[in-house]
Amino acid sequence: MKADIVLGLQWGDEGKGKIVDILSPQYKAVARFHGGANAGHTLIFDGQKVVLNTIPSGIFRKDVQNVIGTGVVFDAMAFQKEVNTLEGLGYELRTWKNLSISYKAHLLLPTHKLLDQFAEESLGENKIGSTQKGIAPAYADKILRKGLRVGEILSTSFEKECRLLMEAHASYMQQAYNQTIDIQPLFEAYINSIELVRQFPIVDTEKQLNELLAAGEPILAEGAQATLLDIDHGTYPYVTSSNTTAGGVCTGLGIAPRKIGEVYGVFKAYCTRVGNGPFATELHNELGEALRAKGQEFGAVTKRARRVGWLDIPALKYAVMLNGVTQLIMTKADVLSQLDTIQICTHYTNNQHFINKETPTPAYITMEGWQEDITAIRDAAAMPPALVKYIQFLENELQVPITYVSVGPDRAQMIQR
Repeated sequence: MKADIVLGLQWGDEGKGKIVDILSPQYKAVARFHGGANAGHTLIFDGQKVVLNTIPSGIFRKDVQNVIGTGVVFDAMAFQKEVNTLEGLGYELRTWKNLSISYKAHLLLPTHKLLDQFAEESLGENKIGSTQKGIAPAYADKILRKGLRVGEILSTSFEKECRLLMEAHASYMQQAYNQTIDIQPLFEAYINSIELVRQFPIVDTEKQLNELLAAGEPILAEGAQATLLDIDHGTYPYVTSSNTTAGGVCTGLGIAPRKIGEVYGVFKAYCTRVGNGPFATELHNELGEALRAKGQEFGAVTKRARRVGWLDIPALKYAVMLNGVTQLIMTKADVLSQLDTIQICTHYTNNQHFINKETPTPAYITMEGWQEDITAIRDAAAMPPALVKYIQFLENELQVPITYVSVGPDRAQMIQR
């Protein structure tokens, strides 16, 4: 048995959480392999909307094991809030015992968030567009080999070590940003959240996941953010602080490359982006505003308005190549309904490349739009011809089948082709 992967092919917000939720009954475990509470996976079902930040999107299935892997930077305070929200909705995680945390995952402290905030503010007009959730400073401490890991919360010396690191952060903020931080209330709130974390299994998740595979049990790895935000392969420096591509599964979960199976690449029928950075197909007009409103394009974490544009084939081809995508899943096809025509960027002029800091110049083709409301369609045979042509064009360009098409935000609004 192999581990399959769900990951985003654009700049995030593609609807990965919904896809993981739909696919999770087929798997024994769902595992997050990178990032942290900067993720915002929105799920809608039974008239209920839930946003997950750290907890994997398989959590609503009682018989599915959910794993927070080693590659994640773990925010105990965000986790506490998330657990309380889910249990308030009737998902008794501590009773179900279907959520475990890697003892090697690094801890994200409240002072990491302040470091992130002050660093971003100091950039002025050159801001990266950080979520300011402390992700970059937490990974920086990990790389500098001075971070704390989840397993250390079980040690009698943890509180002392935690306070020392927070004091070091406060000293740096005083020197670098002239900010005086009283860490005591932050420390007390953080230790309170740690008490809840101790109620969950803190384990060697590499062993847990590999034993499941050896026993013939399937695993689904859940990506956050997306390919074009990868620290190495994205639109640097306007990227996140982790490896968001398929290779991150191996390092973030401790799964060997030969154990990777299907790679589900999720993309919107158009493009969106939060924060700064190149965006070749961005729409700076009334149509862009209309698509933003119709698609509810506001960040699940930051609440910021997302930038909106047409689909970008060169960027998608790049993401498909990097990840070895075997199946494509297109979301938000319903947002493009009622348009007379739809444009698609097929290439850039003058051999430009979108990974450079400069925004390339797109060249477009125009396709016929689909006029009808498609949100109630569940059978591929009922899709309007213009939508079918749009899908077939993309499959021909990307050389990968589009096996699912999402036609609305609800769990049930999905067409399997």
